Amino acid sequence: MKTPAPGRACGIVLVLLSLATLQTLRAQKNDIDIYSLTVDSKVSSRFAHTVVTSRVVNKASTLQEITFQMELPKKAFITNFSMIIDGVTYPGNIKEKAAAQEQYSAAVARGESAGLVKATGRKTEQFQVSVSVAPAAKVTFELVYEELLVRHLGAYELLLKVQPQQPVKHLQMDIYIFEPQGISFLETESTFMTNELAEALTTSQNKTKAHVRFKPMLSQQQKSPEQQQDTVLDGNFIVRYDVDRTVSGGSIQIENGYFVHYFAPEHLATIPKNVIFVIDKSGSMSGRKIQQTREALIKILGDLGPRDQFNLISFSGEATPWKPQLVPASAENVNEAKSYATGIQAQGGTNINDAILMAVQLLERANQEELLPAGSVTLIILLTDGDPTAGETNPSRIQKNVQEAIDGQHSLFCLGFGFDVSYAFLEKLALDNGGLARRIYEDSDSALQLQDFYQEVANPLMTSVAFEYPSNAVEAVTQDAFRLFFKGSELVVAGKLRDQSPDVLSAKVRGQLHMENITFVTESRVAEQEEAFWSPRYIFHSFMERLWAYLTIQQLLEQTVSTLDAEKQALEARALNLSLSYSFVTPLTSMVITKPEGQEQSQVAEKPVENEDRHRHVHSAHTFFRYHSVRDRASRITGSSSADPVFSKRRGWRGQVFLAVPALMPASGPSATTFLDEVSHDMDLRIKGTSRTTPAVPAPIQAPSVILPLPGQSVDWLCVDLKRSQGPTNLLSDPGQGIEVTGHYETEKAHFSWIEVTFKKPELQVRASPEHVVVTRNRRSSAYKWKKTLYSVMPGLKMTMDKAGLLLLSNPDRVTIGLLSWDGPGKGLRLLLRDTDRFSSHVSGTLGQFYQDVLWEPLAAADDSKRTLKVQGHDHSATRELKLDYQEGPPGTEISCWSVEL
Repeated sequence: MKTPAPGRACGIVLVLLSLATLQTLRAQKNDIDIYSLTVDSKVSSRFAHTVVTSRVVNKASTLQEITFQMELPKKAFITNFSMIIDGVTYPGNIKEKAAAQEQYSAAVARGESAGLVKATGRKTEQFQVSVSVAPAAKVTFELVYEELLVRHLGAYELLLKVQPQQPVKHLQMDIYIFEPQGISFLETESTFMTNELAEALTTSQNKTKAHVRFKPMLSQQQKSPEQQQDTVLDGNFIVRYDVDRTVSGGSIQIENGYFVHYFAPEHLATIPKNVIFVIDKSGSMSGRKIQQTREALIKILGDLGPRDQFNLISFSGEATPWKPQLVPASAENVNEAKSYATGIQAQGGTNINDAILMAVQLLERANQEELLPAGSVTLIILLTDGDPTAGETNPSRIQKNVQEAIDGQHSLFCLGFGFDVSYAFLEKLALDNGGLARRIYEDSDSALQLQDFYQEVANPLMTSVAFEYPSNAVEAVTQDAFRLFFKGSELVVAGKLRDQSPDVLSAKVRGQLHMENITFVTESRVAEQEEAFWSPRYIFHSFMERLWAYLTIQQLLEQTVSTLDAEKQALEARALNLSLSYSFVTPLTSMVITKPEGQEQSQVAEKPVENEDRHRHVHSAHTFFRYHSVRDRASRITGSSSADPVFSKRRGWRGQVFLAVPALMPASGPSATTFLDEVSHDMDLRIKGTSRTTPAVPAPIQAPSVILPLPGQSVDWLCVDLKRSQGPTNLLSDPGQGIEVTGHYETEKAHFSWIEVTFKKPELQVRASPEHVVVTRNRRSSAYKWKKTLYSVMPGLKMTMDKAGLLLLSNPDRVTIGLLSWDGPGKGLRLLLRDTDRFSSHVSGTLGQFYQDVLWEPLAAADDSKRTLKVQGHDHSATRELKLDYQEGPPGTEISCWSVEL
């Protein structure tokens, strides 16, 4: 492969300052052709190495600018990025940020345009590269990045973005996973997958290896035969998995002279906790934020364990405790706290200093009075949306005051709501005091984000955890002491084996359980471990050394947050040397990419840091694999999308009906108002003039509360109308199927306000509300908006949602449960059932009773529109009526069915 001649390499340079995002290019259809796009991701013992390669050709007769965008996870480090243009390779070189900045500044001084690009989503970062391409020229882009997958609430997650914006002739994604401990479960989820695209998705798995491949044909990518240039690929592709844990002391894995020790013991009892929630109720929290905070707090209080103690402090200009001391999490106290939380109102300033110090004082007083249970854990959880404005407002003094007060005795966790709060301030506050900081994004699922964070710290299992290795066996070990270990997480230690290390590497892990000290002992044979990683298809060379370097850099950067200047410089110097040695683009380094001579643009994309994103709105939408051609830079348009009505092959149009106003109507202003008044007056006259001859409009046919299919009975469908408000109701319960469906039906509005479906295998809960669908598994919750495509496959269950808002929960051996966001008459949630012949004989509930012994009496002689239905010894009057069938989506279809009222 050719490289640029020396004379060419000194042309314009492109500086890529650390970023972590997955690749994209936007293309003007027919001009720029993406003829190949591949993703190869190898996950070896949690460490993911991903290579994205795209090949593009300029089919236009003129020079085209291609903007190459990338998205990858925030925690990932780019290790290489290169362009091959007409056989010439333009490589990326990792440099210290200051050196790269000099080249960038020189480019600006020469009058060349420089675009600073940085955009951050919740889990990803984005940057872009632009290059001009001659007619008929081909370009290959290759991006390589690496990350260590972190265990979150019992699962590892690999996230990829898919958004090519045009069908690609050769599009292929391969994810290889190798876990020597064994893979306990594996599931995939996609926000773009259709049933047709699912045919291109294959998953193979054995005890230690898994391979997920997605390779759709052109026809499968196209929206329709009429829209062959438009693709349906647009969204996330996620792989989740966990590993077996048979050895309580953890798993030590060794490859090429380096080791990693994963520690996450199972079956440990939860340690009781004393937790104080410190809630910001200042004026800036008013409206949606305080409402979501109340909602989350009520749910969190309900999750407190019976052995826990708690208290609440709300603060604005002053701090106010709910109770003068901590109280047990009894049912009575929890209910009283929920009532208090419901009444929290937002107003006033933000006195963070006094609020946290009050929480510390409550804990210290309880400790002095011996009111804290022996062996329990003390936590302070702060939620705020702004900088301090009352009391002590100097961030440094607040940090000093809090650290002196806590004195290493408690753990402080800080949640920053939105972008008006200094995240750097909260991060240092937390890291100084044995906790961590987390951004809460302002969105419809903010309450869920708060609950999700609480679940991470809700179950402490060990305290004061320390790893010990023989000093003659290892060196350069990463962090080996941890204050807390929580259920669903994992502690990771890596290091280097000494040259003359023993054939067996042993380790001790010491820590404290609730009422006792404990020591785990484990060992690993070096030769056996080395042999396990010889399979080249599932790993990449020397991955464990890179894992060690990655983890060391991440920890060094974290330590710089809570250290003094002199020590901070030493930590940064170590992190910089490792970044340069292993070619990682980190906050301390930059990647410089040479571009073809004569290019007029030099760009810089810096790695966004949470504390730099304070006043910028962050979108949760993502771009990945997107190609774009620009002839005139001034006419560039980004981020636009449109939704077309979807035609259902099953029954009619799905979508909205629009009223077209004649084009002669003025656009706006007084004339438009006059025009509308005249039209309204004219229509009013016509209506009044014809009112005597116009027949009365019949009442619209309504959809029933629920439509039940009755296979094997003399009646195919039963329409059930719920007329009595019963509060939360057990709709279906079938122990044989492992399914339970509950819901709350509002008779005044004639729809469900919520429906909840619970599965035993897998343990999963799906709760649907008019706003969104929340799926909870292993205490991990995810929110999905209605009418957004979803395709999730997990052991024992498939979950899909289409753009019409129909969510289906299915399994080949189970009854299919459907939840529909219905936009027709009686707008709201609807329940669907399919494959009901699979119900067991033990099914029960308000609706389940109709799948037990049902007897239809003969038609009444006097009125064949009425008959009696006997269900478990009870008689129900059934009437033949016209109803609106909602099962195929709006606008619905008229059907004649037997209807009963409950």
